[in-house]
Amino acid sequence: MPVSGNSASRRTSAPRVLAIANQKGGVGKTTTAINLATALAAVGEKVLLIDLDPQGNASTGLGIRAADRGVTTYEVLSGDYRLEAAVTETDIPGLVLAPAGVDLAGAEIELIDADRRHFRLADAIEEFAASEKGAPITYVLIDCPPSLSLLTVNALAAAQAVIIPLQCEFFALEGLSQIVRTIETVRTRINPDLELQGVVLTMHDRRNNLTNQVEDDVRGHFGDKVYRTVIPRNVRISEAPSHGKPALLYDLKCPGSQAYIQLASEVIQRERTRPKAA
Repeated sequence: MPVSGNSASRRTSAPRVLAIANQKGGVGKTTTAINLATALAAVGEKVLLIDLDPQGNASTGLGIRAADRGVTTYEVLSGDYRLEAAVTETDIPGLVLAPAGVDLAGAEIELIDADRRHFRLADAIEEFAASEKGAPITYVLIDCPPSLSLLTVNALAAAQAVIIPLQCEFFALEGLSQIVRTIETVRTRINPDLELQGVVLTMHDRRNNLTNQVEDDVRGHFGDKVYRTVIPRNVRISEAPSHGKPALLYDLKCPGSQAYIQLASEVIQRERTRPKAA
């Protein structure tokens, strides 16, 4: 979608804001958001996961039922409530959630003529980070909807970096260029500090020749931007959301959980070396 406007003021201190984005559905985006957030919390980071998808799957996957979601990200974007009011405790120590609901789908139309419509989430995060409740947070992860919408633009305007989950299939590879172009557009017109933190390969099956071909193509094009860690196809990862748990709580020892722990380590390492690279 077209974007315009002046650059939002950028924070110079914590938290680090990462958007988990891909306009294609079914690539493991929400699964990555939930389990990466859990893995970061498990190693001592203080994490806020913002559910910006009207489907609310990240909220469900963390055990927050629709009936238990009071203030949601819809009310935050509409300006009715501060982000602090939406933040909800989870069963994972160190991980809190700003849940979403179906009413978030209406924000696209309601905000189209609103003041600072691209920066509603950025403003909310900045205000929250300065509050007593938000001060301990070291990472904010944003689970974006599977579309290139005003909600996604809000996430990219608020973020300092993007993580792109990429399913190891041909059509997913075709769509990768779309999200990369969107990141470039947002960087040019809205958020000059936005960067690509990395591409994570999901639903990886080394027995499948297409999987290996997709991996070779992506690594050949993006080089070191592709994480060394790949997320395997794993039934335990698929089962976990139905129990309202991240895979790391559902089955810590399964290959999928172990992969997300390794991914969290890579994300942290990239964040630590980022100022040197800059």
